[in-house]
Amino acid sequence: MDRLDNTIRPYAWGSTTAIPRLLGTEPTGEPQAEMWMGAHQGAPSRTGRGTLAEVIEAAPEKELGPESVARFGPRLPFLLKLLAAGSPLSLQVHPDLAQAKDGYADEERRGVPVTASHRNYRDANHKPELVCALTEFDGLCGFREPSRAAALLEGLGVDSLKPYADLLHARPEEAALREVLTAILTADPEEMARTVAETAAACDRLGGDYAPYAGIAHHYPGDPGVIAAMLLNHVRLQPGEALFLGAGVPHAYLDGLAVEIMANSDNVLRCGLTPKHVDVPELLRIVRFEARDPGVLRPEAGPDGEEVYETPVDEFRLSRYVLPEAGTAHDLTLTTPQILLCTAGSVRVGEHELSPGTSVFVPAGEKAEVAGTGTLFRATVVV
Repeated sequence: MDRLDNTIRPYAWGSTTAIPRLLGTEPTGEPQAEMWMGAHQGAPSRTGRGTLAEVIEAAPEKELGPESVARFGPRLPFLLKLLAAGSPLSLQVHPDLAQAKDGYADEERRGVPVTASHRNYRDANHKPELVCALTEFDGLCGFREPSRAAALLEGLGVDSLKPYADLLHARPEEAALREVLTAILTADPEEMARTVAETAAACDRLGGDYAPYAGIAHHYPGDPGVIAAMLLNHVRLQPGEALFLGAGVPHAYLDGLAVEIMANSDNVLRCGLTPKHVDVPELLRIVRFEARDPGVLRPEAGPDGEEVYETPVDEFRLSRYVLPEAGTAHDLTLTTPQILLCTAGSVRVGEHELSPGTSVFVPAGEKAEVAGTGTLFRATVVV
């Protein structure tokens, strides 16, 4: 098995302290937003044998196992991350697999460079994802029921929000959510900036349920995403709780440290809270306009102390082991590839001693005996 040397991405929204605190290192003063563990072409983990992408490419069946290669091809189908939000991420959705394939093919056909800032589809894969809180973790996930969204807007007493609230009351659910989001994203920028400023002042004055939106507006003054965010459910996860984000579900992460796992893709369509490209027509084609419960997940007990976060996808499976002091060793050997990440304590995996924030790649079939005291996350696939 291989100890992983992982890249930390310095996105502007990242916390300056959360990942250094976990790793036991000194903050640099710069944001440290995500630590990537996997073989994604953007930042593959490094091993003593080369990058993990190179290791897998050299012997895919040996590293991934024949079952995984037959199901997902000669590549690691998931990407594992530590995510540390110090300010809100962009409000976004991800395409389903058919939409991703069609969108990627269309942009290839039109000659849009894959590195272009206005490119929507950087690969032909979907991007379902699961985020599991390590600290209290705030996020937005899925649409509120239109009547609840209308009540939230009406409670602010901002006249320019009244047309949106009226639409939410007057139209059936799908039409109401579609028409209001469209109106918000296509509004005159100057008028929207004034609306956002008035909304932010009201949220700041009222506090309570409005406090998160005051914080969002502080980071993104004048951004229509501030109003769009109020159409969504606000969720505060406690450590160990998780959210699954499927295709078409609008979401944003606001604050906190988490383990995140996703299909190996970088396809994002943004609704706001970002200086990056927002393609409104394509976004509206991808969003699923349906109110939904955020569906907070808690791990389900499995065999031998494993706690599993159940999701409806096969590209990844996330679970954890909370190892008590002087507990017995666990055999984690599988016929599928694994990444094991320590987030607390000290855990020994084979000959590797893992401290918080460190990880190993375990090839399919490789003996993986785990002992120690702490918390270990396991990422693998379902075949």
